[in-house]
Amino acid sequence: MDNSVKIHFLGASGVVTGSKFIIETSQQNIMIDCGMFQGLKELRELNWENLTVEVKNIDVVLLTHGHLDHVGYLPRLVKQGFQGKIIGTAPTLAIAEIILKDSAKIHEEEAKKANEENYTKHKPALPFYSIREAENTLRLFEMKQVGKWIKLTEDISYRFQYNGHIIGATFIELDVFKKRFVFSGDIGRTEDYLLDRPQKPEWADYLFIESTYGDKLHPEEDVETILSDIISETIHKKGNLIIPSFAVERLQTLMFILWKLYKKNRIPNIPIFVDSPMGNNVLDVFKYFPEWHKLSSEEYRAMCNHFNIIQSYKETWETIDDKRSKIVIAGSGMVTGGRVLTYLQQLIDKLSTTVLLVGYMAEGTRGRNLLEGAHEIRFYGKYYPVKAKVKHLESLSAHADQKDLLDWMGEIKNIPEKVYLIHGEPNALDAFKLKIKDRYNWNVCIPKLLEEETLYL
Repeated sequence: MDNSVKIHFLGASGVVTGSKFIIETSQQNIMIDCGMFQGLKELRELNWENLTVEVKNIDVVLLTHGHLDHVGYLPRLVKQGFQGKIIGTAPTLAIAEIILKDSAKIHEEEAKKANEENYTKHKPALPFYSIREAENTLRLFEMKQVGKWIKLTEDISYRFQYNGHIIGATFIELDVFKKRFVFSGDIGRTEDYLLDRPQKPEWADYLFIESTYGDKLHPEEDVETILSDIISETIHKKGNLIIPSFAVERLQTLMFILWKLYKKNRIPNIPIFVDSPMGNNVLDVFKYFPEWHKLSSEEYRAMCNHFNIIQSYKETWETIDDKRSKIVIAGSGMVTGGRVLTYLQQLIDKLSTTVLLVGYMAEGTRGRNLLEGAHEIRFYGKYYPVKAKVKHLESLSAHADQKDLLDWMGEIKNIPEKVYLIHGEPNALDAFKLKIKDRYNWNVCIPKLLEEETLYL
């Protein structure tokens, strides 16, 4: 019997985004995550290429969580011939559905705008995938419980384990021919406003661990004081505070903190607008899955009632025209698309505007450019001067930092045969490799994009 396993590193290898791994065996071919590349143009262009494996031979996709860089390639996978099941926890599939439908809508709108305004070299510009293609993908979704072993074949089974990070997120334990492959997905923070602590693996023969903050410790920031100071300054300048936000988790966390600050009388009753259709839908996921987070139903309702939830693009423009000082939280978090572009297009050239970036900004995104002090920024084919004050809150990241990552590995009882560092930029990967060698003296490697490795178990 052939007990070999071939690993295909199709994404999040040497880079942060595009998470895609295939475990190829004689019994089944299992894909872990199926994400889109984001950020640098050369990475985004890879999204348009077919995968380097025979897609119709993939039997099942297991999802760690619902973020775009872990699920955003699914409609393309289906288009290339995938017909198996796409399996995740109930909140993960709910988030994935929201994200796929929303990104399909954005792809269609951007292609239409590019064609109408003629700022594309593609004739015609096409959406990466359509709403219909996203909906076709949803038919393959299948929900499984967390914490329960599920058999795929006689010699292959898997289990989802709670992982913090975002609602529904898990790490995956995959037992293949009596060896355990552990895929960390994205690991959450030890202390989180809305989510419980991540669980930890106790055994791993082959460990695939994210390294987003492999070279960093989150700063010890007093988030509430920083936010209340920025809001006071915004009111004093009679300006606007624009917070680009990830629709999943970050937006809900920001809402919770701002609501708490108001309740404690640390900020005045400044109007706060939430402009993220996707974020609004994610709020519903919090309502439907209360066992996955810390908020009580009373807190949830009171928090939601404190905000002006924008329902239409017409209301976006009414909010921009509103002369009052205000806070606007809008998608997307790295300023790569979504409603926040409309606000920044109108307000980034004003000295009274403050842009608050929260969390990780990938290379090649507008968020990273702003963070690094760009004096102008491009929206829809035109450049706009950056006169707004740009600030950064790193400690609101939903990712574990280096210390948390090392602690997460700390309960593994055996010595893994190999540790693969994934989902990180080169500096983070190199620093984390040294740290693991120093702490645990484990065999660590950094796989390259599109690399393949065969293991003989």
